Amino acid sequence: MQLQGIRVIDLTRIVSGPFCTMFLADMGAEVIKIETPGKGDPVRKQGESPNGFSYYFATFNRNKRSLAIDLRSEEGKDVLRKLLATADVVVNNFRPGVMETMGFGREALRQIKPDLVSCNLTGFGLDGPYAERPSFDFIAQAMSGFMSVNGDEGEPPMRAAPPISDLLSGMYAAMGIMAALLRRERTGQGEEVTTSLTDSMTSVMSFLASNYFATGKLPARTGNDNALVSPYGMFEAADGQVALAPSNDGVYAKLLAVLGLDHLRERPEFLNNKLRFQNRKQINAEINVKIGEKPIAHWIEVLNQAGVPCGRVLNVQEAFDDPQTQHQQMRLTIQHPDHGRLDVLGFPIKFTDDPCKVYRPPPNLGGDNIGVLTELGLTNEAIDALKAKGVI
Repeated sequence: MQLQGIRVIDLTRIVSGPFCTMFLADMGAEVIKIETPGKGDPVRKQGESPNGFSYYFATFNRNKRSLAIDLRSEEGKDVLRKLLATADVVVNNFRPGVMETMGFGREALRQIKPDLVSCNLTGFGLDGPYAERPSFDFIAQAMSGFMSVNGDEGEPPMRAAPPISDLLSGMYAAMGIMAALLRRERTGQGEEVTTSLTDSMTSVMSFLASNYFATGKLPARTGNDNALVSPYGMFEAADGQVALAPSNDGVYAKLLAVLGLDHLRERPEFLNNKLRFQNRKQINAEINVKIGEKPIAHWIEVLNQAGVPCGRVLNVQEAFDDPQTQHQQMRLTIQHPDHGRLDVLGFPIKFTDDPCKVYRPPPNLGGDNIGVLTELGLTNEAIDALKAKGVI
C-alpha cells in the first residue's frame, strides 16, 4: 500500500483530524489514535449506535489502532514521547498553544525526532488576530464568505448540510502531510504542516472569489442557478425536478436541439451567455415548458445521450441504491469483532494496482493498549503500573 511503513500518531478528535488520518490509514499508514481513558473521542457518543457502536465514529476511524492514555500525567507524556520517537507523522487539532503547553511544541518535537512531520488543524490558523478563538464548522462556513453565496436571492444565507470545512481541512491536511513526507524523502528534513477550517472554506470560493477580485462586486445568491452560466439549474419535468448543466455554448446548442427549441438561438436576448444570464428567468421559463412535457426518466436518457449533463435529484437512500454508486463501492459493509456489521462510506480515491481497503475495523477505546505499549518495549509490570495509576 502507498503509505505502508509510515507511522502516524493521531492526537485528533471529532471530524477534521480523524478524517485526515483516516485517509492516511486507508492508504496503508499505521495510525495510532490517542484517546482519553474512559472517554475517548467525543464522537464515540454521538450519532446513531444501533449495535452499540457509533456509526459516526466508525465513519472516520477505520483502519486505526486506539491507545487510551492520560496525557495530563507525566507517565502518559513519557509514553507519547516514546511513541513519537518511532513515528513519521503526528497530527493534532488542538487550539494553538495546546501542544506547547503539553510540552510538545515544534522545537520539542524536533528534539524528539528531527525528521518528524507534524500537522496542525485549527479553526483560524496558528497565528493572527483570531487564532485563539474557538471555532467549529458552522463558524468557518459563516466567516469564509461561503454561506453568503448560498441560498436564494432575498433569502438568508445558507450553510451546507455536511460539515464541509472539517472535511476539506482534513483533506488538505492529508495532502500537505504526503507532500511533506515526499520532501523528507528527498531532503531528510521534517516539516510542520498547518491548515484551518476557515482557510479551507475560503480556498474553495473559486470563480465567486475571482469575479469579486476582478470587479469588486459581491456575488449574489443565485440558489440552484449558476452564478456564471445560463440556462443551468433545476427544471420541472412532468413527475419532478431534473438537474441540467449545459456549461457552454456547444452544450447549450445540444440542449435546444433535443428540446426542439433551436429558434431560441436567434432570439436577441439569448444570443450569448452574458445575455442569457441577464435574462435567465425568461430562458428558464421557455425550457421549463418543454421539460414539463415528459417525465424525468425520459430526459435523463435523451439529454445524457446527446451530451447534455442531466441528473435526477436523489435522496440519500436513492444515492446509495444507485447502480453507479454501488459499482464504485461507495458503501462498504465491514464486520466488527465486538459489534457486528457496520456500514461505512467507501473510498473516494481509487488505485488500480494497490487499492485502498478496510484492513482494520474502527477500534474499541483503548483496544490496542497492550499491543502498542508492548511494541514500545514496556514490560507487563510497567503496563500494570500504568493501569494502577489510571494512566491507561
